[in-house]
Amino acid sequence: MRPELPARRVLVEGIVCALGAGLLWGLVFVVPLMLPDYPPAILSCGRYLGFGVIALLLAGTDLPRLQRLQRQDWRMACELALVGNLLYYLFLAAAIQLADAPLPTMLIGTLPIVIAIAANFGSEALPWRRLLPSLLVIAVGIALVNSHEMALLGTRRSPHDYLLGALLAVAAVLAWTWYPLRNSRWLRQRPTLASGTWAVAQGLATLPLAAVGMAAAAFLFQDPGGFDYPLGPQPLRYVGLMLTLGLCASWLGTLLWNRASRLLPTALTGQLIVFETLSALAYAFIWRGTLPGGLALLGIALLVSGVILGVRAFRAG
Repeated sequence: MRPELPARRVLVEGIVCALGAGLLWGLVFVVPLMLPDYPPAILSCGRYLGFGVIALLLAGTDLPRLQRLQRQDWRMACELALVGNLLYYLFLAAAIQLADAPLPTMLIGTLPIVIAIAANFGSEALPWRRLLPSLLVIAVGIALVNSHEMALLGTRRSPHDYLLGALLAVAAVLAWTWYPLRNSRWLRQRPTLASGTWAVAQGLATLPLAAVGMAAAAFLFQDPGGFDYPLGPQPLRYVGLMLTLGLCASWLGTLLWNRASRLLPTALTGQLIVFETLSALAYAFIWRGTLPGGLALLGIALLVSGVILGVRAFRAG
């Protein structure tokens, strides 16, 4: 936390940055539903090709600071790009296409609890008696929304698809539990590393990985009667959505999250990932043209209340 800023201002700025990142990251949950004919590998590699191209264009404006990055910085950027970007979105996109958006969204929604608990074993731990009330409220909120969605399972997907989608969503949870903890720890070890520079660096590290993944996908889609590699049946929509995700969800979302990670304790930023869950739910309901039921609304209210309790707990701490 920067000493020249009042603690309240730092807290508010960090929360606003986390909220902005959550609103942008929520977009990634609805795009697989907008492109149902596209394999998850094509969606994941396409999104991060877009991120890499945008980062390449932005690199020229931040070249002096990028040149000051050391070899270990680039190695960490590659690790974060592989696990937190490509693998995470590959698992998530596959889970959404198999099980629809709400079920994977709710499993991903456990991230605020999982990350907060994992982070609270670190050096900036908050007493558990202060942290647990907010985590319990968030857990009940997730359970209520999930019970609403589970009641609809039989009407949209087969049990096999739901099970496989759930397992892939759990893999996405593991990938994204590792990412913010590692990213936050690295930023705290590099206090002079600007949030924007680190976002661009991760985009540059993602570009060759996504390019290799897209090239490897060519061997998976050689069947003339299968997927029309590389741009698929709706090329303009695909390219437009991939560039939108690359700019908004990947670059700007990463920039805002880096800023929040620098300003706030990791256990608090872990809870604030609930903004992504709420945004994804809202976008999914809009895309489906339905309204959440009473249990879902109550669960959403509890999710918001849990975040407020968590913020108050860290202010008191």
